[in-house]
Amino acid sequence: MAALDLNTDAFNAPDSPFDLALRPGDFSEFHGQTKVKEQLLVMIEAAKQRGEPLDHVLLCGPPGLGKTTLANLIATAIGSRLQTTSGPQIERAGDLAGILTNLQDRDVLFIDEIHRLHPSIEEYLYPAIEDFRLDIIIDQGPKARTIRIDLPPFTLVGATTRAGMLTAPMRSRFGIPNRLDYYTTEELQHILLRSARLLGVEMQPGGALEIARRSRGTPRIANHLLRWVRDFAQVKAQNVVTEEVAGQALTMRDIDETGLDEMDKRILEAIVGKFDGGPVGLNSVAVAVGEDASTLEDVHEPYLVMQGYLKRTPRGRVAMAAAYKKLGLMPPVSAQTELF
Repeated sequence: MAALDLNTDAFNAPDSPFDLALRPGDFSEFHGQTKVKEQLLVMIEAAKQRGEPLDHVLLCGPPGLGKTTLANLIATAIGSRLQTTSGPQIERAGDLAGILTNLQDRDVLFIDEIHRLHPSIEEYLYPAIEDFRLDIIIDQGPKARTIRIDLPPFTLVGATTRAGMLTAPMRSRFGIPNRLDYYTTEELQHILLRSARLLGVEMQPGGALEIARRSRGTPRIANHLLRWVRDFAQVKAQNVVTEEVAGQALTMRDIDETGLDEMDKRILEAIVGKFDGGPVGLNSVAVAVGEDASTLEDVHEPYLVMQGYLKRTPRGRVAMAAAYKKLGLMPPVSAQTELF
């Protein structure tokens, strides 16, 4: 049975029909990210009381933690439309101008992967989010002239998985960023039980807890694992998801008790077995496991580092003692000392 890749486009696509069906309709249905949610509710209520548009919002964090969902909830809470785009989609200034001139009063403009905006596009965006105006340059050379277009007040919600790649001028336009953290097992269990009700899946709390343990702290992964477990239970367990059924279903897909998938294990095996535990460069690991280096860095490594299996150093990636133990090997003295 092929491994269920937790990091394919199917898992990272934020607007699939399956994700949309499970998306909360308002903040009262959104579970987790308590601090961020409370801060956003305060900002929204204050803006309403002043009769002003909501301040621009920056949402930071790994994929699948709810940035797109929060953008939708913000628009719903202030009673406005949500206009959605992403950094890579805005290739020319004309693309941005078309988006901005179609906004209505108090609309919410959501730009996903905002760190991938081209610097020249950012320059056009600054006056739009500061002064609600758009300066367009017509023609070139001696005939060049600027046309100013006034824009209705709107709120920009930017989302990024790599806050460090935001330019300083862009970051300063948002004020305090809202960082989303990985969810606890209990929070994911609550989300899974809600999703099961919406999908009409009979799931016991123990089944939800077992899926939550293997979901890498990420609701999107949890919900997609639920879809697989639902299919497994339908065929092999009379449509009831128990702890045992969930464990069997996820084991069949090579997802272990800590949420590591096949690629995670291949990364650890390569660093330990082929590179003597490191340090080894990212590109060398990528070649060894047959995966793109950026995918390893952005998708796999954060969880491996968070769980204490890997450490990033200036000289390269180093396997920690936990990685050896995960592979059933005795860690060398050097790896053991990394723990202290």
